[in-house]
Amino acid sequence: MQLKRADVVTGALALLDTDGLDGLTMRKLGARLGVQAGGIYWHFKNKEALLGAMADRIIGTVTETPLTPGPWDAQLAEIAHRLRRAMLAHRDGARVVAGTYVTEPNTVRGGHQALRILTDAGFPLDRAGWVIFTAMYYVLGHTIEEQAQREAGDWERRGSELADTELRRAVEGMITADPGERFAYGLELFLDGVRLRIAEARQ
Repeated sequence: MQLKRADVVTGALALLDTDGLDGLTMRKLGARLGVQAGGIYWHFKNKEALLGAMADRIIGTVTETPLTPGPWDAQLAEIAHRLRRAMLAHRDGARVVAGTYVTEPNTVRGGHQALRILTDAGFPLDRAGWVIFTAMYYVLGHTIEEQAQREAGDWERRGSELADTELRRAVEGMITADPGERFAYGLELFLDGVRLRIAEARQ
């Protein structure tokens, strides 16, 4: 049966889940798919192009169902939470998405969705782009660290190695907190700033 582009992406995500991003090679992927590496390069000119398609597949789950009707900030928060969950669904998923700059269909669709939410709320078009960029990198940064913490498995010990100071207690509180709760708190801090800017834009 002829290997399809979608099959390559599916196989690459499966390999990512087992071996991580550092273990994802075209040779290993070819072996998993039962083809020579040339069969993969027929669909993707290089590994970077494959990673872009993987990132777009991951992001695709963010826009596959309509957002819950509601105010702009609730919808923007929903997109952020969906994106975090989508990246957490795959080992090193956040690193894959962060390392690519793609204009694949799902990525473009998500960008248009977020842009409409902000401009409909009264945000100037150029600044709306800046807001999306900032929000994206908050989600990416938090999720990369979250997945790194999961892989390391010994962050609690590292926090305890600090001298018994306020900094140690703050770090331990951060490390032991529920990642979802920590993410939501940071997202609300970000949205508080966006709410202020939108209020200024409406004046």
